[in-house]
Amino acid sequence: MNAPPSERYDRAAEDVGNIVHLEHVNVTQPDQELATLFYVAGLGGTRDPYLMVGTGNMWVNFGRTQMHLPTRAPQRLRGTIGFVVPDLAALAARLARVAPELAGSCFAWREVRGAIEATCPWGNRIRCHAPAPEFGATDLGLAYVELDAPAGSAAGIARFYRDVMRAPVRVEPGRAWVGVGRNQHLAFVESEAPLAVYDGHHIQIYLADFSSPYRWLRERGLITLETDAHEWRFQWIVDPGDGRRLLQIEHEVRSMKHPLFGRPLVNRNPEISNAGYVPGSDAFRGRY
Repeated sequence: MNAPPSERYDRAAEDVGNIVHLEHVNVTQPDQELATLFYVAGLGGTRDPYLMVGTGNMWVNFGRTQMHLPTRAPQRLRGTIGFVVPDLAALAARLARVAPELAGSCFAWREVRGAIEATCPWGNRIRCHAPAPEFGATDLGLAYVELDAPAGSAAGIARFYRDVMRAPVRVEPGRAWVGVGRNQHLAFVESEAPLAVYDGHHIQIYLADFSSPYRWLRERGLITLETDAHEWRFQWIVDPGDGRRLLQIEHEVRSMKHPLFGRPLVNRNPEISNAGYVPGSDAFRGRY
């Protein structure tokens, strides 16, 4: 016998949509030493010890997510990268320690409204939050990417992610919200100011239904790269109603059969040091 529906639970709140994971943001940078000072010594990430360990690229782990930082002329994301970190006070202390070595670059940081906002040496904007219910069971990780968007584009962007990418969306005045997996999201915030020229930076997502969005985009000539059996890319978010191009941001799109999906990532405890070392405290023990 079927149980009657319960009014106690919002079943739709458990839906994750077709975009199951936002794994990394990729921005190029010209100096691995400065990148290490900011993303590793400052923000507290962990350089991946297995992949991209030379001087041509570096992958930095934050929980089960990453920053990808190829060594080339600098790129600047048109927006803000949002992280959850376990301890904002510890983060502030680390940023203060690296500040002298980053003097003369675009580096800056400040505490604002219960978060810490930082700027990387080449101008990328980072916002760090303490763990909170809005980020689910996450103590460390990439929580969201908030992108600047042209005025009047939010509704069309939401339609694209709802109808083409099959993700849950929410539209607010001047803003579109796109749900990603368990506790991540993309946000598009309308701006009256002209956007900077797009410089090639990208975000990477995993899809459950990998083929349907691909077919839709391919039929309209919007696929920009056929990488392999597990990956394709596109750059233009378009309004599915009239085909207008709304915002350019490359999406590296992978299937859940991609060999890197769910790869375990090494995360260190950024507060451990040789001074006062405690055996067994090397690894990060929080949730991600």
